[in-house]
Amino acid sequence: MKTFPSEFAELLTPKGRRILEGRDREACGALLRPGQRFVALSGVLDARKATACRDALEKSLRASLTAMEDPIPPESIWGMTENYAELLPKTVRVKTALLESRRSRSWKAAEEVGLVEMLHSESFAAFAAAVSGRALRRKWGIQVLCYGQGDYAGPHNDHHPEDAEAFDGYVDMHLTFATPAVAHQWLVYSKGGHFTEMQSVNTVGGITVYRLPFWHYTTPLMAKPGAEEDARRWVLLGTFLDAQKERRRGSAIEPPATVTQPAARPG
Repeated sequence: MKTFPSEFAELLTPKGRRILEGRDREACGALLRPGQRFVALSGVLDARKATACRDALEKSLRASLTAMEDPIPPESIWGMTENYAELLPKTVRVKTALLESRRSRSWKAAEEVGLVEMLHSESFAAFAAAVSGRALRRKWGIQVLCYGQGDYAGPHNDHHPEDAEAFDGYVDMHLTFATPAVAHQWLVYSKGGHFTEMQSVNTVGGITVYRLPFWHYTTPLMAKPGAEEDARRWVLLGTFLDAQKERRRGSAIEPPATVTQPAARPG
């Protein structure tokens, strides 16, 4: 049975629809503002529908999750030859649903509940375009992550200097669905060269939109006492490349006409 709607727009509250249509001055084009690389939105997904989506993820995708784990390498300490010259690569511990192949168990489970169709829907990308203020390519990547007790993502910037299409920046949009057993989990990100900003991501139906690259990390998920086995935070993720400057009409997901584009600049 398909719990997720065929169009992302069907999950939206009136506030969410105003953003999608370009009628929310605070949220629309938020990532065009100088220095703003991240925005967290609440009250944009219908609470009842968001809870149903979370329950569908819990029931349908847990059995097909794959562990993704990159621990701190020992040589980051014992390979040092100079004081205070330590370098930390990206570390992470989380589970993921593999949606790259139609033959995978995760893809089949996600398709059965309507998740794949919704993440590929026009309104999903249109919402990202409205908040980012940028025209986005029609082909975008999708992913499902699931954080459990103690799972985290260490400091990283998501820069891809070897990829010409992503070098100047790109957009990520995350939908969060946490279980009631989660006590807290935070996104910490940099401002002015320091990790001074922090946003709770322990939400059911919260949306975060990023203009990458920039430095950030996700703190370990902490469960309420005695509820470690039931504490999970599901993240539905879309990754969008900027549309080409020279493009045919209809070949990109355009932001609403009410969002004003600034002069072209890197990132």
